[in-house]
Amino acid sequence: MTQSLIQAYQQAPWRNQLKWIATFLLGVIVAALVAGLYLSISAQAMSMGFEIQEKNQDKVVITQDIADLRNQLGDLTADPAMLERAKALGYDYVNPSDLEYILVPGYSGRQTASLAPQTATEEFSEPTINPEYTSSLSEILLQGLLKFSAMQARRIP
Repeated sequence: MTQSLIQAYQQAPWRNQLKWIATFLLGVIVAALVAGLYLSISAQAMSMGFEIQEKNQDKVVITQDIADLRNQLGDLTADPAMLERAKALGYDYVNPSDLEYILVPGYSGRQTASLAPQTATEEFSEPTINPEYTSSLSEILLQGLLKFSAMQARRIP
């Protein structure tokens, strides 16, 4: 009887093999999913790295362009270039003795620019300090003791 009972609950050998194969395949599928996820994240990180390198290269090129433009501006505003342009426009040096100054009545010259805000010149009064902040600890304790004794005197009939 026990032998037949054990035989009744015992799995067939092909079912045990099928369970092991299903477990193995499940492990392979999980490993494939983890590997796929890893490859996906690695590909995204690599593409972001390439974008960062490209942006840094663009930044270097723009910085070099700015330096080149500043250099060109320096060349254009240098004394020899400005003198050549002024002569091409018909300007020439003037001897200070050849200058004639004209006095204009009522004109007092250039006014100095004051960019700071105007400050009020009002007299400020001394700030008043609350008397509670000027009393000492002994005065506070004495007042508390007097209040306490006055309360006790009222209670006693």
